[in-house]
Amino acid sequence: MSSATGMRLRADDLTFRYDADHPLIEGWSAEFPAGSTTALTGRSGRGKSTVLYLLGLMLKPSSGEVLIDGTSSRVFRDAQRAHLRAERFGFVFQDAALDTTRSVLDNVTETALYRGLPRHALEPRGHELLARFGVDVPAQRKPGQVSGGQAQRIALCRALLNAPDILLADEPTGNLDPTTASVVVKALQDHARAGAAVIIVTHSPEVASACDREITL
Repeated sequence: MSSATGMRLRADDLTFRYDADHPLIEGWSAEFPAGSTTALTGRSGRGKSTVLYLLGLMLKPSSGEVLIDGTSSRVFRDAQRAHLRAERFGFVFQDAALDTTRSVLDNVTETALYRGLPRHALEPRGHELLARFGVDVPAQRKPGQVSGGQAQRIALCRALLNAPDILLADEPTGNLDPTTASVVVKALQDHARAGAAVIIVTHSPEVASACDREITL
């Protein structure tokens, strides 16, 4: 299992275009220190989620580069990018993005498939995380049978399963009540304190103020 050991992440002069004439991101650079939380803020349409997907190697920049431990992601083949995402990144999406055909536990442990591990090897860790975040539903229940707050906590468990060096969260509290939101934010803070770089796209001033620093796009 991976652990948060201080992977270095940097964006260097990133530009991203959905079409040739209108760059969404242009000439953007930032570094994301291990052991800290960074809030990405700004008006809707400024490309915050796109930046997150670029940093997470899910999109390729039109120009510029994302550097992982000093190595440009441009040199990575698709299989290498997928392996890095599975081994060293964690993702929390705004809508939880759970597979409704699989059980709660299978959703938490699904990253095992991308890491070449049997699911059962990670089930104890999955149960531990579900208990930690108070997801008090049967592990075999389907995501469609849980509340929105529970679904987001399940997504957080999935993101934390491999103790990722980099955790990327896209509006992780956007649809949550204040109590559940505070649980999610504290978990992200705790993971950063364990040595990870945590990057959170948010419109919430409260979430931004809870981060170590804020970058406005």
